[in-house]
Amino acid sequence: MNAKKKAVKKTKVIKIVKKSPADAALRKELRAPLLWGDAHVDWKTAIAGLPVEKRGIRPTGFPYSAWELLEHARIAQRDILEFCIDPKYKPKAWPAAYWPSNPAPPSAEAWDKTVKEFEADTHEMARLVENARINLLAKIAHGSGQTILREALLLADHNAYHLGQFVLVRRALGAWKET
Repeated sequence: MNAKKKAVKKTKVIKIVKKSPADAALRKELRAPLLWGDAHVDWKTAIAGLPVEKRGIRPTGFPYSAWELLEHARIAQRDILEFCIDPKYKPKAWPAAYWPSNPAPPSAEAWDKTVKEFEADTHEMARLVENARINLLAKIAHGSGQTILREALLLADHNAYHLGQFVLVRRALGAWKET
């Protein structure tokens, strides 16, 4: 069992909840916006095919490069996931700890690693909300009233917001084919 799965088992929000068709349906619907591309393009499609030389360019009039948006989304998503599963969670310094220090990735390998980690953490959050042993409405013990339900919605909203920005950056760079 990997460390992330162990952490999910250790979190204090795990409380046995009565399984019901409504609960299963809610979990399915909650999982969907973390992974979908129904209403718009998904992250996997948005990232695919972006030329290496354009990843660190801030288009004229735009405050972020594709790298900055992707790395920020990865960092924020990991932070939200850690908050959900780690009783010893410590908040990061805003905004410095949530954004990369340079508009360009340090290497193609760094880009690839960020893509892989972002995808893995997205699926980990999806597994968390699907886990029927976790009470989505229980307050996270080390939080200030947050629940897994709230954090999953926050993450879906945050990722969708920055995904839209990512596509706009690609368009401004001339690196987007309309789908």
